[in-house]
Amino acid sequence: MKMYAEVIVDVATMQTNQPYTYVIPSEFVNQIEVGMRVVVGFGRGNRRVQGFITKILAETTLAGPIKPILSIQDITPVLNTEAMLLADWLAKYTFSFKISCLQALLPSAMRAKYLKTLRLKTQDVSHEVLTLFEDKDEINFDDDKICSNLRAELVRLCKKDKLEIISHVKDKVQVKKVPAIIRILDDHDLQLEKSKLRQTAAKQLVLLNYLLNIPVGKEILQADIQAKTGLTAVNFKNGATKGWLRQVKVEKYRNPYMDVNIKATKPLKLLPQQQEATKKINDEILQHNHRVFLLQGVTGSGKTEVYLQSIAYALKQGKQALMLVPEISLTPQITRLVKSRFGQDVAMLHSGLSEGEKYDEWRRIERKEANVVVGTRSAIFAPLTNIGIIIVDEEHESSYKQEDMPRYHARDVAIWRGKYHDCPVILGSATPSLETRARAQKNVYGWLQLTQRANGNALPQVKLVDMRQKARFAPAPDISSDLLQVIQNRLNKKEQVVLMLNRRGYSSFVMCRECGFVLKCPNCDISLTLHMNTRSMRCHYCGHEEAIPQSCPSCRGKHIGYYGTGTEKIETELQELLPTARILRMDVDTTRRKGAHERLLTEFGEKKADILLGTQMIAKGLNFPNVTLVGVLNADTALELPDFRASEKTFQLLTQVSGRAGRAEKKGEVLVQTFNPDNYAIKLAQAQNYEQYFSKEMRLRHRGGYPPYYYTIQITTSFSDEVTAAKKIFQIAEQLKQVLTAEAQILGPTPRSIMRINNRYYYQLVIKYKNEPKLNEYLQKLLIHSQKDERKGLKLIIDRDPRNFI
Repeated sequence: MKMYAEVIVDVATMQTNQPYTYVIPSEFVNQIEVGMRVVVGFGRGNRRVQGFITKILAETTLAGPIKPILSIQDITPVLNTEAMLLADWLAKYTFSFKISCLQALLPSAMRAKYLKTLRLKTQDVSHEVLTLFEDKDEINFDDDKICSNLRAELVRLCKKDKLEIISHVKDKVQVKKVPAIIRILDDHDLQLEKSKLRQTAAKQLVLLNYLLNIPVGKEILQADIQAKTGLTAVNFKNGATKGWLRQVKVEKYRNPYMDVNIKATKPLKLLPQQQEATKKINDEILQHNHRVFLLQGVTGSGKTEVYLQSIAYALKQGKQALMLVPEISLTPQITRLVKSRFGQDVAMLHSGLSEGEKYDEWRRIERKEANVVVGTRSAIFAPLTNIGIIIVDEEHESSYKQEDMPRYHARDVAIWRGKYHDCPVILGSATPSLETRARAQKNVYGWLQLTQRANGNALPQVKLVDMRQKARFAPAPDISSDLLQVIQNRLNKKEQVVLMLNRRGYSSFVMCRECGFVLKCPNCDISLTLHMNTRSMRCHYCGHEEAIPQSCPSCRGKHIGYYGTGTEKIETELQELLPTARILRMDVDTTRRKGAHERLLTEFGEKKADILLGTQMIAKGLNFPNVTLVGVLNADTALELPDFRASEKTFQLLTQVSGRAGRAEKKGEVLVQTFNPDNYAIKLAQAQNYEQYFSKEMRLRHRGGYPPYYYTIQITTSFSDEVTAAKKIFQIAEQLKQVLTAEAQILGPTPRSIMRINNRYYYQLVIKYKNEPKLNEYLQKLLIHSQKDERKGLKLIIDRDPRNFI
């Protein structure tokens, strides 16, 4: 009796949420399970693709021949029941194709690698083709290395059945294997071998003595023995030749924290508010209740200690824990804190790891060798099966939103998984998003508050520096005399300083002073940014890079001016003003290399630098006891953007970075340079008054009809031709008018604020609504129909709850 399987296939140009049916060959019937990866044929010819088994059927109503499953890539399912249900929900909620959701649940190393080979079926071909094959019947096909004339010849040969193109699906996964030895002989035989040794065979004697002290048949890593005994690989090879031992290759995890020395720590004594918060969380863990809590605590109030003690309680109940942090820069410090409490029970998942390290950490979790997972956004998909608590630290951060399909928000996925596992979800922040704070106020979420710093100190005093007045007399264009004086005072006291400017590079743009020409990216509607460390102009959108112009490309004038400020320029200015100061710069440019975040933060923590200068990655979560001054060089960076969340982001960023000062015994101070000292977001951030800010911002959102009072969905079209992109978005707008009720609003269609990126033109519209019964169905159909346009290059993006409208 035949068996069948429904498979979601990985076909980029024809994605669908509908599975395809395949016959299960008889040899696979007792092996295949839902959640496994398989290789199947797709379309005409020998095309092979990876797919995921979603259902197994005893019969099918399909007529005609049905293709078989070609091979199985897994011994056991890589996606369990929860993962399959999560992929279904994710596809519907985020308007994504299911294959993208299934792939998002796995480390990138487990995604398919596609290769093509050419197989010659006859020798009756041209000399040029025979030369290509070099006396082989089958060769790898690299389209980029074949000229157009030869490509046309290959196509003609395929049509005449003289040549065959074969596609292959390979697993990118590579398990790391290292040399090991296994003792073969018993004690009697080893002693007999010792008696035969010459007196000069010192190394062989060492090896035999070592073998006598290990069990027969046990695998021992060769590197460990070499470290203990001083033996070399040659000695083990000789031992194998003599029949004393057997050499094998054994699997070994890639441990990203193998060289990190972390001392164990004990739980701290909790303050009354911390105790109350921890008790409420632990009660929900004990009772297996799903409850979402907002843990709102001022900076330095000890939220992390609440997290750690709640995790410990979940582990005590035989449960697992998942903790998310928003930035890679936070991961080293959080790693140390969590590993100092829970040791080898902790696994890490973040983009700072290599593909191999992420894969090995994923396997440790899947094999239940780690019960605590800490990581950034994608760690929310960690294959934990018995979760007792989920924590989303700094829940307000925009980095929790994925910008590519599937466009999920990690907070939403955390709540879904919390429901599935019947466990509490903790959303922690000193400055929660308005949506989360509003739900807490309405008792949709539990509300836990920490209103005092754990060290008993007051919050640092925040002083505004009005750059409208101070800039004219500043010792450097971006550093006021007030800030410079306070920095010098702190350095004289051997204290440390954190300075933030949320813009990297040296200058924002280069302009000709004679004709006003601004050097722009040839691919995008944006000016190029000057980077002095590489002596180049770079586009921060598409990656285009070119040399710094020596003369104006427009008028050939020689008066080229650098305008705007970036972290690289500030570093130069600081070094000139404070020649003895040791400065560390932390931005995307200085943290590209693996381990750079941890290296820079470790250096600063060990007081090898006086000033830490960086972008917003240094604004939150970091805890350095010797930091007593925080300086914000330009508080207005995001304030004037056409984004309804601009003031919220400004308030959160200023409050968070202010919290880096005075976190230990020494009193902290904050200086904020601004050209908008009267702006309500800046004034309330100075007062560190979240509640007053929340009230004012909620009134403005209500008046303008923005979240959390309305839901929003953004639809974007893009194409290499502006007219085509615009025509499509206007067609969609007309269709929406037939679908939406009179209560919904459509903003646009309009070009995006930066209309052209990487030679594609972008148009968008935004839907604001409260309850639209027909909207989801329409958008799902729009997504499926968009595949026809996608094959022609016209792309469509549907983004639920976009982070901004620009």
